[in-house]
Amino acid sequence: MTEVDQPIQSKEYKYEVLPDDYTQYDLSYKLIVIGDSGVGKSCLTNKATKNIFSESYNATVGFEFFTFNIKINDKILKLQIWDTCGQELYRSLITNFYRNSSLAIMVYSINNKETFENIDIWLKELRLHSSPDVKVFLIGNKVDLESERVINRADGEKYSNDNKLNLFCETSAKTGFNAQKIFIEASKLLYEDYLKYKDNDDKRNDNYNLEWNNKNSQDKNNKKRKKCC
Repeated sequence: MTEVDQPIQSKEYKYEVLPDDYTQYDLSYKLIVIGDSGVGKSCLTNKATKNIFSESYNATVGFEFFTFNIKINDKILKLQIWDTCGQELYRSLITNFYRNSSLAIMVYSINNKETFENIDIWLKELRLHSSPDVKVFLIGNKVDLESERVINRADGEKYSNDNKLNLFCETSAKTGFNAQKIFIEASKLLYEDYLKYKDNDDKRNDNYNLEWNNKNSQDKNNKKRKKCC
């Protein structure tokens, strides 16, 4: 299949991607990018946030920090993206970045079977150290190397479905295919969560106000009956 055959199914929201140095925001979220070393995590994030790609990108040591700003409807969201190193040496350090993450992006290379098999390890660590309601995306990167593919798209989809992940897609940091869309979809999902919580808060406030009004009305009626007696 060609790259154009694999688009992400987008939610219907009015949105605008803003510059990465945009300072104003209404909602802020922490995202973490995880996966084995060499799968293209930093290249993918660089391409999505700055439209930059380099063949000679060095392996991340520790972590790198990126931002992705987007306006959805009337709200500006700031994604604080923590791009982690994939080396085993730093694995214990990475667990600290799981905490308070709203969404995790797990990346493997479609031309490297081991990086796909190790997704199991990354997912277990994530679920052990992060919030129970963290959202999870699975990304098969390097589709520009189609001739070297060893992991079929169907394998990624099955893994995502079996583990009830929030989204699966394939990308290319080199060509930019679906790179920015990952973070657009992440923003939409988090925005949906915001709307749900806001709706629940509004309902709780409405119920509280109703109970308060009923109580006041009952108190007034009780006072009237006392006066009559």
